[in-house]
Amino acid sequence: MNINVVETDEQLKEAYHVRMTVFVKEQKVSPEEELDEHDKTATHLVGYENDQAIAASRLRFVEEYGKLERICILKEHRGKAFGSQMIAAMEDIILSKGYKKAKLNAQTQALPFYERLGYKTISGEFMDAGIPHVTMVKDL
Repeated sequence: MNINVVETDEQLKEAYHVRMTVFVKEQKVSPEEELDEHDKTATHLVGYENDQAIAASRLRFVEEYGKLERICILKEHRGKAFGSQMIAAMEDIILSKGYKKAKLNAQTQALPFYERLGYKTISGEFMDAGIPHVTMVKDL
């Protein structure tokens, strides 16, 4: 998968399309919750396979953390390590900006995935957009 930091309106449109497909259509998150005020200032990434957008994420810097958000892979492309590639690309950006810690709110069904990548749970379970989550961190 080729991962790009979004630089054009077309790339942003493709990233939003992946997010809307996964979170709104598949997971039934409301569009108003999925696209929020942080999208205007976040760094967005989009992943391509054969010139098709199949993955997306966004990255923000909050306190001492690079905060990984909205990480998603289209259903038909899951199980091929694209999620791990997206996380690695985000972690590289975090380090390049001089930050040493990553943070994310993980859907509880994805806990084993994030644990394999070295993330540790630091919160109890909470609901976000009707989906159980926990907060996780990693020293980079």
